[in-house]
Order: sequence, then C-alpha cells, then structure tokens
Amino acid sequence: MSTLTADHQDVTAAATKTVHPVWVRVCHWTNAFAMVLMVMSGWQIYNASPLFNFVFPSSITLGGWLGGALLWHFAAMWILMVNGLVYVTLGFATGRFRRKLIPITPSGVIADAKAALTGHLAHDDLSKYNSVQKLVYAGIIVVAVIIVLSGLSIWKPVQLQWLTRCSRL
Repeated sequence: MSTLTADHQDVTAAATKTVHPVWVRVCHWTNAFAMVLMVMSGWQIYNASPLFNFVFPSSITLGGWLGGALLWHFAAMWILMVNGLVYVTLGFATGRFRRKLIPITPSGVIADAKAALTGHLAHDDLSKYNSVQKLVYAGIIVVAVIIVLSGLSIWKPVQLQWLTRCSRL
C-alpha cells in the first residue's frame, strides 16, 4: 500500500471518529433549538415594553403579542430545564464529566492559554479537552444553573422569596 493511501485512510478514520456520544449531540441540538425559541420570544416580550424606543421586527419575533410570547418563552424554558437535567444527570451517571473535565489546574490553564495565543496549541487528539476548554465547559454548566435560578427568581419572586433574596447578595 502506498504512503498516500495509508495517509488518506488515517485522515478518513480520524474524520469519522465519533468524538461525542449521541446523547450529548441530541442535548446540544435541543439546547440550540430551545435557545432560538427563547431569544425570539424574548424579543417579542421586549417589544411589549413601553420603556424602550427600539423595536425588533415582527419577522424575527415569536408569539405575536405579549401573552403569546410569554407562552412560547415558558415552553422553551421547560425544554431547556428538562434537557439540562438530562444532560447533567447523564454527564455524572456515565462519568463523562469526570473523564472530560477533571483535572483543571491553574498551571494547565495558563500553559494552554499561552500555547493557544502563540499558535502552538496541539490538536492531535480531538477527544481530549485542553485545560482552557475544561475550564470553560465546567464554567458554562455553573453559569447555566445561575441563569435558571435567576430566571425563576424573576418569574416567581413572591413564591421563591428565598431565591430572590439570594440574588441580591
């Protein structure tokens, strides 16, 4: 076999290697869909406010009126919430978070950031995250939890007084 053919097979094998399991891809695409719904309905909710002079075009909003936009927004919220619980549960249950995100060390983050900024970050193994990626992915999970809690505190400030009180800290 020629070197060219062997190299082509190596590249083809690397290109078809599954980096993320199906459940991760389904959760990510579900999030993308729900986020588009949240943004479009959020723009319609924003349009209903008399405080602002700017209005988003109706062609990029969802809901048609404030009540309809709120219904879409809450529906998308539940999709995100259930999907997030599935993602976090499977991430812990399968050990994926432990394998992919631990350890994160300050020295590793600094070294990988420096390598990335100087154009020397290796991409030999696509299935392994570098330290900067680990830090960002772990941070996104924490930020997602904070976003959900802040959304709940805005939605039900009287019923969730303990959460609203925490958000003032």
